[in-house]
Amino acid sequence: MQTALALAGVLTFVVGAVHSVLGEYLIFRRMRQGTLIPTHGKPVLHERHVRILWASWHVVTLFGWAMGAVLLQRATTETPLDAWLEHAIAASMFGGSLLVLIGTRGRHPGWIGLLAVALLVWFG
Repeated sequence: MQTALALAGVLTFVVGAVHSVLGEYLIFRRMRQGTLIPTHGKPVLHERHVRILWASWHVVTLFGWAMGAVLLQRATTETPLDAWLEHAIAASMFGGSLLVLIGTRGRHPGWIGLLAVALLVWFG
């Protein structure tokens, strides 16, 4: 088993869970009006904007979990596309880390988790 890839896969699931749970608690709970899907963002956001923001927020988590599953599978088996998959995942995690770092001026800790996954994949 490749320990670094297994750690990267598990960390990806942890980052995704923290992302969704904290997003629900810190952002979307104030935008709800008794419904599962938040709809209130006025005066800045209209209901349709809040709905797609909520869906997009959780889509990111699901995509991250898919990458985590690939990394966990890759930690225990090998296929011809493995190196390519690892590079694609590492590059996307690194790019996501840069976006969060730059977009939040380093104030959002998500960039650290994404960077850790990228480095574990790249150097593991």
